[in-house]
Amino acid sequence: MLKAETGEEPCQSPPKEQTAGSVYANLTKEFLDQAFSRLQHLRPGKWTFSTSQEKEDITKHFQYEHLADLQKVIAKHPEIRATLGGDYLVVPDITIARQPVDDAEINRSEKFIGKSDEIPKYTPLRLAVNAKSILHASVSCKWTIRSDRSQNTRTEALNLIRNRKGKVPIVVAVVFEPLPTRIASIALGTGDLDCVYHGALHELREAVEETKNEDQKVMLETLVSGRRLRDISDLPFDLAT
Repeated sequence: MLKAETGEEPCQSPPKEQTAGSVYANLTKEFLDQAFSRLQHLRPGKWTFSTSQEKEDITKHFQYEHLADLQKVIAKHPEIRATLGGDYLVVPDITIARQPVDDAEINRSEKFIGKSDEIPKYTPLRLAVNAKSILHASVSCKWTIRSDRSQNTRTEALNLIRNRKGKVPIVVAVVFEPLPTRIASIALGTGDLDCVYHGALHELREAVEETKNEDQKVMLETLVSGRRLRDISDLPFDLAT
């Protein structure tokens, strides 16, 4: 039945609950990496896609390198944690970063920087100024959404916004949750997440229509028409804006 409807064989060994999230994050990263690489004409540059499994926190990026020093101070003087707050080292499920550019590449079509020039001398885009990658986007992956943990995504987003020194990265979530009312727990409102993306939004709309559940239908249309929920296929293009 499933093969007839989807063209695919049912999975004979589905991942366990403990590993489903990491599998989902890796597949999402692969999709975004491959799709975004085909949009280089819209957003040129050298880009790096990483997952949290690589154990890399945000201090490796230019906007957040200062947090490593802050964490060292807190570790050495734990009594000031109550004043400064909690853990600053967010580890997003997926990060998308741009690598800084050497002067030769900047001067490829026109000479902007001479050998003896010191300006511009503060922009992190110049490799001569900054060796760290520049965080372009943070992606939180949620296979499903538990009501008691949905605010973790918002908290991570707010940490990225508040604790930066530099540009605000794009902050989004990618979900596969089938209930629009649960998606609403992280999608409604503005100020933290730029947008939420669904792994199969068009199929979800068809499924909700078939259920005849008016509450779920109204919520789904509210999220879509309110520009708070889009399909995963939209995300590579939004990353290129």
